[in-house]
Amino acid sequence: MSSLRTHDDTWDIASSVGTTAVMVAAARAAETAGADPLISDPYARMLVEGAGGGVWGLMMDEDWVARAVDIDAEGAALFAHMGNYQAVRTRFFDDFFAAAGAAGIRQVVILASGLDSRAYRLDWPSGTTVYEIDQPKVLEYKSSVLTEHGVRPSAARREVAVDLRHDWPKALRENGFDATVRTAWLAEGLLMYLPAEAQDRLFAQITELSAPGSRIAVETAPTQAEERRREMKERFERIKEKFGITDSLDVGELMYNDPDRADVADWLAGNGWDSAAVKAAAEMRRLDRWALPDGPDAPADDAFSFFVTATRR
Repeated sequence: MSSLRTHDDTWDIASSVGTTAVMVAAARAAETAGADPLISDPYARMLVEGAGGGVWGLMMDEDWVARAVDIDAEGAALFAHMGNYQAVRTRFFDDFFAAAGAAGIRQVVILASGLDSRAYRLDWPSGTTVYEIDQPKVLEYKSSVLTEHGVRPSAARREVAVDLRHDWPKALRENGFDATVRTAWLAEGLLMYLPAEAQDRLFAQITELSAPGSRIAVETAPTQAEERRREMKERFERIKEKFGITDSLDVGELMYNDPDRADVADWLAGNGWDSAAVKAAAEMRRLDRWALPDGPDAPADDAFSFFVTATRR
């Protein structure tokens, strides 16, 4: 369990969990600028640049990436792998929303939306409403930066400024959400920041709000042995030292490594949903974005997250 998290902590874009949203946006910006991008996010860079300096800026610096290989080829491969994962994850959930829209779903909820720009960059069908739920300061930052750049949403966008640990279903309804119509839900980059009981409560609330035919897409939170977590932390510290990265943020300390966490696909299947799970590692290999060396010491594919999708019965 994280030592930096508290029961009722809050954050903006420059602190705690909020900083992870900037890192993810930096990965999307780097992917968008690449030679053969899996996604297109023209707004990611402006969202990162508006957040000031930080380690995330290195992810968008092509010269630094090239130098990193000479400094530490193994470390550079790990950074590349992390960026590739974000690109593959984004592509998977972009496709999920495209399929939901094609099926006639016009109500979308993005949980803990962070700097997600899908309400602006995806080609939403006419009549779509996208609800974004997150901390007030995070939503305020995103909307202000994009407004300053003259960017407008491509769907009706409604901010729901509430912590998911509070009564977010009430806040969602007060902003116009209709539980009698089908909804496409997204929980991306979220579950690892919730303890097991909060995860169960979240999916119970989603289920209660979901009309038959609603869909959900989820990135699971893998649980790792404490020894493995320590090894990875020490490895990242060595890499950061070699690359001259001086930030003090330890993302692992923001996450809950809860051994009692339910298997998402199983939980959904047992609570009114038809679910399926895809290994994130398999999806990375399918899209030729696996950057880690294979071998006897390589982690098993099951050690990584799964992408779960489900439809409400």
